[in-house]
Amino acid sequence: MSDLVDRVHTFRQSNVWIYSTMLVSACLSLLASFVLSVDAIALAKDPHANLSCNINSRISCGTVGVSWQAHLFGFPNAFLGLLAEPVVITIAVACLAKVRFPRGFMLAAQIVYTLGVIFAYWLFFQALFGIGALCPWCLLVTLSTTLVFASLTHINLRDNNLFLPPRAHEAGKAALRMGIDIMIVTLWLGAAIALVFWKYGATVFG
Repeated sequence: MSDLVDRVHTFRQSNVWIYSTMLVSACLSLLASFVLSVDAIALAKDPHANLSCNINSRISCGTVGVSWQAHLFGFPNAFLGLLAEPVVITIAVACLAKVRFPRGFMLAAQIVYTLGVIFAYWLFFQALFGIGALCPWCLLVTLSTTLVFASLTHINLRDNNLFLPPRAHEAGKAALRMGIDIMIVTLWLGAAIALVFWKYGATVFG
């Protein structure tokens, strides 16, 4: 049994697992960004367009899509995903092919994607408490962005691409070995789901 646990642990620390998770998550985010971009074009032509994900008053891509938050920089936020996710996909595929990027590059990627995940959760909270409606594709972006961020942070902590002091780096690696990162991500996503039900409850499905 302990041998199986050790194998699972070793695999979870491997580039195959980490970058495959990153690749799949980034592909999902790219798909969602593409759909949202198409919807944004449809809403630009007709703000009252009946989108396929307009399910009820609480689950409505149209309501979210016409809000000012969805065009924070003067264009649909989904366009940012079309630009950013192919870069993440390229990094994941290259690293699966055993390409090793410079530490400075990986640090820059961490900084940029940290800003991206902050922006994703700003939009999530805006949808909950400002717009008053949720978009399924936006929620997929939030989920996939979280998983990409977790994967990127895992690899950068493991390889010390964050240029941490030796003691901090060892503490980070110890946390990874203990699976604390999985616990944090699970609680993080669980809290987001709980927040949705706390705010809207059964009306999400009504």
